[in-house]
Amino acid sequence: MRIKTRLIHGGIEGDPHTGAVSVPIYQVSTYKQEAIGVHKGFEYSRTGNPTRHALETYIAELEGGARGFAFGSGMAALSTILSLFNKGDHLVVGDDVYGGTYRVVTRVFSRLGLDATYVDTSDLKAVEAAIRPETKAIVMETPTNPLLKVSDIGALAEIAKAKGVLLVVDNTFMTPYWQNPLDLGADIVFHSATKYLGGHSDVVAGLVVVKDAQLGEELHYVQNAIGGILGPQDSWILLRGMKTLGIRMEEHEQNARTLAKWLSERSDIKRVIYPGLAGHSGHELIQKQARGFGGMISFDVGSAERADEVLAKVKYFTLAESLGAVESLISVPARMTHASIPAERRAELGITDGLIRISVGIEDVQDLIEDLEQALS
Repeated sequence: MRIKTRLIHGGIEGDPHTGAVSVPIYQVSTYKQEAIGVHKGFEYSRTGNPTRHALETYIAELEGGARGFAFGSGMAALSTILSLFNKGDHLVVGDDVYGGTYRVVTRVFSRLGLDATYVDTSDLKAVEAAIRPETKAIVMETPTNPLLKVSDIGALAEIAKAKGVLLVVDNTFMTPYWQNPLDLGADIVFHSATKYLGGHSDVVAGLVVVKDAQLGEELHYVQNAIGGILGPQDSWILLRGMKTLGIRMEEHEQNARTLAKWLSERSDIKRVIYPGLAGHSGHELIQKQARGFGGMISFDVGSAERADEVLAKVKYFTLAESLGAVESLISVPARMTHASIPAERRAELGITDGLIRISVGIEDVQDLIEDLEQALS
């Protein structure tokens, strides 16, 4: 079954009891048991809910994993993954990750005794050098947020396996339509499903898929214990939204490629970062491990003042947190999504005050170009 067909017919289809084509919303907290421990697969909705189960089965199939999990947000998903580890354990984390990832590792889990070293995961030697005897996992994004650096998932998986650590990949930017980290050797893949998977700015959710069934049992235990699960209404919204993931991702990318090329030809832009451009350092690598380049672009207009002017003038780009929606979104990472990262650290990474990140929507690309033209001019 090819990916577009799998998006429509994958997972659990419909309702065998009524013939409904859509999986029903099981708005229920508990389930009748015929006797103690004798039930129809569900006993309490924190542990399992039929609508959430359909979503979890669906994402596991799309990512090629043994088991899927749905959470109330991407950060709830990541926090549950991090809760697999113990006091004194060490993580190697990508240096250009989402600001919320940096925040929860450095300011929350550090208080619980989890240590972390931040490295450029596109530098394999740096990753290997950062691994200690107490290291338990490599946590990374590719492409990264917001600098869109591309890391070799297969090579990192080999390093992780040789060192006996897990490889955890945030696949939010690419989605399973373009990239499948588990097929490349990763152990855990997770998504902020709020973004492309939902795709319509109407749900907050997180999804996780594990490669190994035993690891799935461990993660389910922690998920059930902590309880940051996704409700049935939001599970259904995700199931509906993901049916159109393929056609949306193709349109996002086509528009992004056109916009990136147009931006790169302007003399008033300091730099344009998009993996689909031939000059991008990860251009060849991403073509080997993914089927597309995605819909995210970052570009530097030179200063915070000019960035503010652009944000004030755009009409079709909505100034907002988040990404991956049908409408185009625009933000300044240094003062929005990555504001929790110290200024000196942002400067080291190259997240300047003039860096603008756009999530390219599925509007007519000529309208988007004209909008940016008048804003930049």
